[in-house]
Amino acid sequence: MPKVVSRSAVSSSSDARPTESSAAALRVYYCICGEFILVIDKSLSALPTRPADGAIVLRTKDSDVDGAKARVFKLNATLNEPVLIEREQGHERQFRFHCPRCTLPVGYQSTPPPTKSGDFVYLFAGALTQMQGQLPGDALDTQGTKNV
Repeated sequence: MPKVVSRSAVSSSSDARPTESSAAALRVYYCICGEFILVIDKSLSALPTRPADGAIVLRTKDSDVDGAKARVFKLNATLNEPVLIEREQGHERQFRFHCPRCTLPVGYQSTPPPTKSGDFVYLFAGALTQMQGQLPGDALDTQGTKNV
């Protein structure tokens, strides 16, 4: 005789209005190796990119100047030693985030640790995917990426 795991009933309605919590659903992103890296309140494709290198910009603090709100996110990555990158305007120091499993660089911040110590965290385009174990469409895109 089969084992009954649960006797609860699930009900839903196509006429029901979406609730505020369902509209603000969290999105989960993974490294290319399949390791969980990021949970965020907005799709990465809807966030702004940095003109210097095409990185996705995550605001970590509310802005008093333009009223922009900080993103709500949890980043599961290890912070490594800084890397010095040469830019047209000079040099930039990046404190890079790496996947804890495969050590692939997934992003950086321009301020010393701890994470979210500055106004922004940047994620490399193509480093994260929503489908665990699958490459994102822009993972191998080399156009528009500099110094990555």
